[in-house]
Amino acid sequence: MKIVLVRHAEPDYSIDSLTNKGWKEAEILSERIKKLNVRKFYVSPLGRARDTARTALKGTGIEPEVLDWVREFEGRCNDPRTGERRRCWDLLPGDWTKCREMYDLEKWTDSPFYKDSNVKTEFERVKKGLDELLLEYGYRREGMCYRIEKSNDDTIVIFCHMAVSLLMIGYLIGIAPPLMWHGFFAAPSTLFEIQTEERADGLAYFRVKSLGEYSHLYSAGEPCSDSGFYPK
Repeated sequence: MKIVLVRHAEPDYSIDSLTNKGWKEAEILSERIKKLNVRKFYVSPLGRARDTARTALKGTGIEPEVLDWVREFEGRCNDPRTGERRRCWDLLPGDWTKCREMYDLEKWTDSPFYKDSNVKTEFERVKKGLDELLLEYGYRREGMCYRIEKSNDDTIVIFCHMAVSLLMIGYLIGIAPPLMWHGFFAAPSTLFEIQTEERADGLAYFRVKSLGEYSHLYSAGEPCSDSGFYPK
């Protein structure tokens, strides 16, 4: 089974939609999506993801199913420098790297950064949603692997957001989300491809085949956006 996570095109957060560049990226993305043999499409309820999906699927007659739990990850925490509430996946490296719990898949939600926050609750919500979805396709979570109740070659596509995509990948392969959030970047309208490896009867493990793939933008001569990346 293959999961393709698509980050929405370049966003205009002020209106929860796309910039002019974002609309162009979504048009280009449609050519990339056409090359996939997809069983079903899903989408976040947020406008920037839905606009990306609608443009990328234009003319196909396909209406993706809305999954509330793939909206951008809504965990919030107190900024250790200012005390203000902020996105839990946007901390300064000089702060979070000093906390060993942030490197542990089992302990990261209990780190001092996330004390008295909704991060653990939101993480559980995404885990539950992902596991329930995979169970529909015959894969049941068992420890760090998935028990295969019905193997398949299906490909599903989910139009969503960078932070929740990286969190899902971390959960699937056993890497603490803070490492995914701060260590990896995917430009708007790029793809994450994760596929099961079924080497032993009845047991599957997900492996990442591509992260932030942007060949469609490169081929069209469209530069990648830095939205979500902080070079300064």
